[in-house]
Amino acid sequence: MSRVIRRTPEQLRAQRAALLAEVHMTHDELRERARVYAVSERQLMVWHTIEGIDYLLDGTSDQS
Repeated sequence: MSRVIRRTPEQLRAQRAALLAEVHMTHDELRERARVYAVSERQLMVWHTIEGIDYLLDGTSDQS
C-alpha cells in the first residue's frame, strides 16, 4: 500500500528553509553549485528535494 505525505505550503517552505540552513547556503548558491557539479552527495540530495518542493509550490524557486 502506498502512502501519501501531505504538507501545507507553510510546512513546505519551512522544510525548504531548514534544508538550506543544513547545507549553509542560500538557494542561489546551492543552485549554482549544483549546476556546475560542485556539491557533495548530501548537498545534491538537498538540491533535488528543494527542486521538488519548489515544483509543489508552483515552481516559485526565487525564494532564498
